[in-house]
Formats: sequence, structure tokens, C-alpha cells
Amino acid sequence: MSVDINNRYGLNPAHSEVIEACNAIKPCKALDMGCSNGRNALYLSQLGFDVTAVDNNPDAINMLRQIASEENLDNIDARIYDINDAKLTDEYGLIACTVTLMFVNPANVDEVIKNMQSHTQPGGYNLIVCAMDTTEYPCPVPFPFTFQTGQLRSAYEEWELLKYNEDVGTMHNGATLQFATMLARKPAE
Repeated sequence: MSVDINNRYGLNPAHSEVIEACNAIKPCKALDMGCSNGRNALYLSQLGFDVTAVDNNPDAINMLRQIASEENLDNIDARIYDINDAKLTDEYGLIACTVTLMFVNPANVDEVIKNMQSHTQPGGYNLIVCAMDTTEYPCPVPFPFTFQTGQLRSAYEEWELLKYNEDVGTMHNGATLQFATMLARKPAE
């Protein structure tokens, strides 16, 4: 599926947590926050999701637009957007934010998460994967932001946590660090 498209354009495969989440989430209106060149957006679009893909890098957005055009994918809307602004306007059934929050200004992270939560439809999902910096596993990469133990969980205490862990993992560049990984469902109103 997207592996072929992603390979064709030199992109990494979709994030493993996005692939896993799609086993439980039916196609809906989705937001890929910090989409880069679109590896997750392409995967979601091919599963039938109506994808808005945002990133503050115009070159990445232009590349994703080009790929979507060449592949005749009319269910990807790629937009330039600075996540730090925390000004989403639409409602989504899924907001995926994988390995993105660590590049957000630390002063804005709480507001970004609140903005994601308020723009998730009742019964919708947030998927977050973000680096951590803990005493046991100091982060070897100087990201602007990293979660502390339990910090992501506490931000979603009102939601149903379908998956939550703070496991050690490896980045694509080989760096070993701890990640907060969460798939949460917003309560249906």
C-alpha cells in the first residue's frame, strides 16, 4: 500500500503507531500534525481517511502536494501551519502527532495539546508519540521539548487510554531514548 508510494518517493514507511492505530480506527477526517513529507498522510489517505496534513516547512508541504497530485490522491489537503500557534479550526476524528511535539516551543506544548483535544470530535482519537527526558534515560538529542514521566498521561486523564507506555525506543538515526506513546479516545458526549 503506502509502502510502495513512500518507497517510490524516497520516504520512510508510515510510523508503526499510525499503522497499529488504523487497526482500531475506521476511516474518518484525520489530521497529521507535523507531517513532514507526508509518510503518515499518504498511508492514511490510501486507507480512505480524509487527511489534512500540516507542517511549517513549505518545501515538505510542496513535496506532499506534488506526490498527492501525481498519485491522484484527492483526499489529502496539505497546508503550511505552525503547530506552535495552536489555532486549529476544524474538527477531526483522528489527530496523529508522531515525533512532532519535541520540536514545539516548550511554552506552547500545553496549549497545543488542549487545542488538539478541543478539535477532536467526541469519540475521536489522539495519537501522540514524543521523546522523553527522564533520570533513567536522559534524552541524548537536544530537542526543545521532551515529556517527563507521566506528563502525557496526566494531560489525557479525562480520556480513555487505549494504549499508553513510556518505553525505550530507537529513532531512525539510531539514537536510543524513552518515548511517551499514547492512543486515547475522547469521551462521547
